[in-house]
Amino acid sequence: MEIQAVKLGNFKVDSNKNFEYLNTNDESKVIKLAIQPFLVTTANDRVLLDVGLGFLEDGIPVILQKLYELQIDPDTISKILISHLHKDHTDGLGYFDNGSFICNFPKATIYIQERTYEIALQQISSSSYNHELLKALKTLPNIVWMKEDEGNLTPEIQYKVTNAHAPFHQVFWIREHNETTFYGADDLPTSGHLRKHIAFKTDFNGKKAMELRKEWEVEAVKEQWKLLFYHDMKTAVYESGSKV
Repeated sequence: MEIQAVKLGNFKVDSNKNFEYLNTNDESKVIKLAIQPFLVTTANDRVLLDVGLGFLEDGIPVILQKLYELQIDPDTISKILISHLHKDHTDGLGYFDNGSFICNFPKATIYIQERTYEIALQQISSSSYNHELLKALKTLPNIVWMKEDEGNLTPEIQYKVTNAHAPFHQVFWIREHNETTFYGADDLPTSGHLRKHIAFKTDFNGKKAMELRKEWEVEAVKEQWKLLFYHDMKTAVYESGSKV
C-alpha cells in the first residue's frame, strides 16, 4: 500500500468560510489549516480520499496540478471517497466553464453518502457548502449514492457513518497485506485532536466526535494503523506508536 498526501497548501479561514492561502509570517487570529487529500494505491485500486478546494490556477484545477506534480495521471484514479460535503473537501470534484460543469475525475467512481447530500442541499444559508456544485453533482453518471451506515465497498475498503463532525459524515479504513490506513477526515483532522480529549463546538456532535477519537486512538495503537490528517499543517501521515 502506498500513501501520498496531495497537499493543496496551507490556508486561513474567516468566519464566513472564505479560504485564502496562508502567508508564512501571517499572525492573524483566524483558523489556519492544511488542505491535503490523500491518494492510497493498492493492488486493486488507486483511491483518492476527498478532493480539496476547487481553486483554479491558470485555468487548471489545483487538485489536478498537484497530482501531475506527483506524476499521477488523474484518469488512473479508480475511486474517490467523499467523507462529507463541506466545500474544502468536495469542491475539487469539478468546476464551471461557461455555465457547464466539468468533472475533474470523469473516469473515477465517486462515493457519496446520499443522506449527507440531502441535508447539505437544505443548508441554503450555510457558507460551508458550495450549493452550485452540489446541484451539479446530480448530473454526474459516475457517482455511487451510498445509503447504508457501514459496510465494505471492496474487500479492502471499509466505511462507517459517524454523524460526528457533520450529519452523516463518514470515515474509511483501507486494509492490505496486514496494513491498515485510517482516514477520519474532519472527525480526526489533525494530530492535535489525538492529544486533546475535548468536544469541539464546531462539530455537529462534538461529544460523539470526542468519544470516537478516544476509541480510534486505542484501536490504532493495538492494530498499528496509519492515520491520515487532512488539516494538519505539519503531520500528514502518522504511524501509531510514534510520538504525536
